[in-house]
Amino acid sequence: MITYTVAQVESLSGISAHSLRVWERRYNFIKPHRTETNIRYYSDEQLKKLINVGILLKHNYKISKVAAMDDNKIHELISNILLEQQENYQDDIKSLTVSMIDLDEAGFNKLFNTHINKNGLVNTFIQLIYPFLQHVGVLWGINKTMPAQEHFISNLIRQKLISATENLPLARSEAPSLLLYLFEGEDHEIGLLLANYIAKELGWKTYYLGSNVPHENIEIISKQTSPDLMFTMFVSPRKPKFVQDMNGFLMNINTKMIYSGHGDIIEKSQHQDKTLFLQSPEGFRQFLSEYKK
Repeated sequence: MITYTVAQVESLSGISAHSLRVWERRYNFIKPHRTETNIRYYSDEQLKKLINVGILLKHNYKISKVAAMDDNKIHELISNILLEQQENYQDDIKSLTVSMIDLDEAGFNKLFNTHINKNGLVNTFIQLIYPFLQHVGVLWGINKTMPAQEHFISNLIRQKLISATENLPLARSEAPSLLLYLFEGEDHEIGLLLANYIAKELGWKTYYLGSNVPHENIEIISKQTSPDLMFTMFVSPRKPKFVQDMNGFLMNINTKMIYSGHGDIIEKSQHQDKTLFLQSPEGFRQFLSEYKK
């Protein structure tokens, strides 16, 4: 059983630690477990229930009424709220968190597809998926999800992007080209997949290399394909040696490299003139749409 501290439950559910303590005294629907030293902790099932309770309270349900509901009733009310409400991303982010913890693909698909139909793929990622990934980073950063949970939700998101990208038309032969990759040590591919989708949607020809690509391989492919631009992301912490390797890499390429993520890696480079930092997917989309060969 994966367990969660009071602070973690507070962060993920939006319910204060004070309220949790008061409810423990007044109601029987949530009783935390305790360690041998009497420290409170919560299970997966309790966390999921509290996330849903937090959503109901935001929608003016009284805790005294919620405490008397069974799990089926709570689930029914949450489903109705998510169907009826306009854009309320915080509730949806919490519902995606429950889907991740519960390995619930159907729940994820239902909510994701609702946003796609309303807002399109790129806006769904900007407004929902990226904030969701930042939110569950509270869990990932403290190793409180099992690897299976992290891989489960990441792969569902990856599948959505890959499927959507495959449905885009091929670029024209005269279209500008973009080489996309992540350097060795970078495993978080979702942002790169979204960049690939945006470029293809705008009519660019893309060469997608994926994650963990050695510097030398990128240099070879760059010479082989002669792209108009290159794109990468820096998410993981880096050691000083990587900055040295980056200096050599930038010295050996002739193509401008645009990038996102941690900008300080390139700021330490001696070849900043060959790079351009773009902070967001919106900025990336605008830059490509306005690009002139």
